[in-house]
Amino acid sequence: MKLTLQGIQSAAGWEGAGIRLPGYDVRALAERTRQSPVWVHFGIGNIFRIFVGSIADRLVEAGLLDRGITCAETFDPEIVERIYRPFDNLSLSVILNGDGTVDEKVIGVLGEAIDARRSNAAQWNRLKQVFAAPGLQLVSFTITEKGYALRDARGEYYPFVRRDIEEGPDRVTGAMGVVAAMLYERFRAGAAPLALVSMDNRSRNGEVLRDAVLAMAGAWLERGSVEPAFMEYVGDERRVAFPWTMIDKITPRPGEAIAGRLEAAGVRDMRPIVTSKQTFIAPFVNAEGPQYLVVEDSFPGGRPPLEAAGVYMADRETVNRAERMKVTACLNPIHTALCTYACMLGYEMFADGMGDLELNALARRVGYVEGMAVAPDPGILSPKAFLDEVMNQRFPNRYLGDTSQRIATDISQMVGIRFGETVKAHVRRSGTAEGLVGIPMAIAGWLRYMLAVDDAGEPFELAPDPMGQPLISRVRGSFCLGREGEVSGVLRPILENAEIFGTDLYAAGIGEKIEAMFREQLAGPGAVRATLKKYLPADRTA
Repeated sequence: MKLTLQGIQSAAGWEGAGIRLPGYDVRALAERTRQSPVWVHFGIGNIFRIFVGSIADRLVEAGLLDRGITCAETFDPEIVERIYRPFDNLSLSVILNGDGTVDEKVIGVLGEAIDARRSNAAQWNRLKQVFAAPGLQLVSFTITEKGYALRDARGEYYPFVRRDIEEGPDRVTGAMGVVAAMLYERFRAGAAPLALVSMDNRSRNGEVLRDAVLAMAGAWLERGSVEPAFMEYVGDERRVAFPWTMIDKITPRPGEAIAGRLEAAGVRDMRPIVTSKQTFIAPFVNAEGPQYLVVEDSFPGGRPPLEAAGVYMADRETVNRAERMKVTACLNPIHTALCTYACMLGYEMFADGMGDLELNALARRVGYVEGMAVAPDPGILSPKAFLDEVMNQRFPNRYLGDTSQRIATDISQMVGIRFGETVKAHVRRSGTAEGLVGIPMAIAGWLRYMLAVDDAGEPFELAPDPMGQPLISRVRGSFCLGREGEVSGVLRPILENAEIFGTDLYAAGIGEKIEAMFREQLAGPGAVRATLKKYLPADRTA
């Protein structure tokens, strides 16, 4: 059996393997998608295919949507060339349940895949056609936190952003430049309404996306590359809206064991690949079953009936509360706090780290004590019930196969988002965050992790974090195990940097505490474990 349009015509083999096939005509759906696009998505990797793709799949299966998604990739063209085109834009969803059962289905709604780089002229022109289509309703994004970044930790434009500003809409390379350029194309084609929907894990993600687009458009206007009416168009949320969202579904890298099981069942060519840009991807996607998506209902050009596929449609304040609950209190901070320590303590699988007494104590302190104290209640979801599910069912799911290093990818872009809002919330509530212990320990662990030396004194490989290299170089060039160096002089520029954390951690009352925790972890082999035990004593009677 081959995952292609021709291959899925032989239904018996797939059904015999327990893999469900699309209940719709995939070819006809793809043709309608190309002729009259309604939905574009940027960032067409793993979570997009198994989560966003599954939403569209459910709507098409139910007869509530008659077109698929136009898939656009600005970062890694190998995804299009090696994962989409050889498999006729089909994807295989593999849900790994906590009881060991597996649910598998072929997703057929990925109607068209576009290499969204200006250097590919034919594909670039095709993307322009898609954005000029008056019936286009929404553009969604899963491009990770770094995809929206225009400035570095010093507050200066990244070189590629500066080039995109200087060279104008016709010569962009960065994701935000491409989006702004496509909006300019839509403006010139009649300025039809549109919603741009960030589905990435960061606070006020719609606002972040809007700010980035407006910054690009404003810079072009200053240079005379676009006309004032374009700035009015993208700045008017009655015509171009940027809904806020909260998204949640743990989606690890594709597992070799799963590929082997699929191939043993008769499905060919399932082996994962690693692209030259370090994207871990496969023709299938494996993920957990639980998933949550809350979306601000602001779509000036209309939208598919997303609520019929389990999406919570809400107002902005509800979305903001749900996102803050998850991203800054009940899930992501725990992920980020534990992943670096799990790497240093030798836990390849994140679920195994959850069984470690000290790491479990850190997770509970960050979640139940420091996070829940300031976690907003969105009303549509209970923060306590959500956190209980995370701690007792989702994180301990070994069948998921999620790795500590996968979670640590691009961590320099995450620590501020995960912890900064909670620190600020404690300051607003109490005037200081000096009572925090888990979050300072998490930040100290991130700094200690940068040395790329585990708690036994052995070197290990850091997870990919291209934008974090200046910070990594600063820390590794200043410290080594057994010799602490001048801690405050090196760490202060990092910990007081509002570009990283959204606030000055010294002014918040925890900068010196982080320094002390970091210093203690440098003492020698075993110091990481000893520091965790000192500050976060575990319940050893449980």
